[in-house]
Amino acid sequence: MFEVSSAYRRVLLKLSGEVLMGGANFGIEAQTLSRIASELHKTVQLGVQLGVVIGGGNIFRGSGLTASGIDRVSADYMGMLATVMNGLAMQDALQKIGVDARVMSAIRMNTICEHYTRSLANSHLEKGRITIFVAGTGNPFFTTDSAASLRAIELDADLMIKATKVDGVYDSDPVTNPRAKRFSQLSYNQVIHLELNVMDTTAVVLCRDNQMPLRVINISKVGTLARAIAGFDEGTLIVNEEDKIKGNDHE
Repeated sequence: MFEVSSAYRRVLLKLSGEVLMGGANFGIEAQTLSRIASELHKTVQLGVQLGVVIGGGNIFRGSGLTASGIDRVSADYMGMLATVMNGLAMQDALQKIGVDARVMSAIRMNTICEHYTRSLANSHLEKGRITIFVAGTGNPFFTTDSAASLRAIELDADLMIKATKVDGVYDSDPVTNPRAKRFSQLSYNQVIHLELNVMDTTAVVLCRDNQMPLRVINISKVGTLARAIAGFDEGTLIVNEEDKIKGNDHE
């Protein structure tokens, strides 16, 4: 099928909805969507099996809706539906450049996408299809970060990547603090202890307890995703303490 040149057999990518906004304040910027689709295409050309969990914060974020007075459960379901919109948009962008892609939802909506099952997802991935997972876990009170950790673990991914607008994890906000230092690697316990807000605690603990390595990268930089999947030291690597490389924390 493909000549494998990736450092990993299977990767789960967590793509935040905010990334799809590009320079806009809301929704999906067409140029950004096309560029990210091209970045995903590069990964399958490396021979990796790629799953994508996509967020919905560019349209609706459950926590924000709750703050405006909407019931938490209703707000979370609205956020899940926003991820479906993003997933369908990404599938369309991929198909336009000749990439075989499938959307799988944790909530049944068979008229527009497939219902998620582990066996069917494995089948799609093994056939080289980019498989986009939407609607989170299908349950309120769980973030798409937790959904990404769950999918990475149950689908036996070799690596989970969190794609953001920042090139890794910093000891403080690099936007407001020009002296902020980037970590080249961290342990999961450090992430929790230092309250670094990489992902919600449930997602972090899932990865820690199941030995799932996580790399945080800036997908806005062209080629970063492919480089991370090819094994280059991009962004910040988060692993269990025993897997850290000594003397290689702060950059």
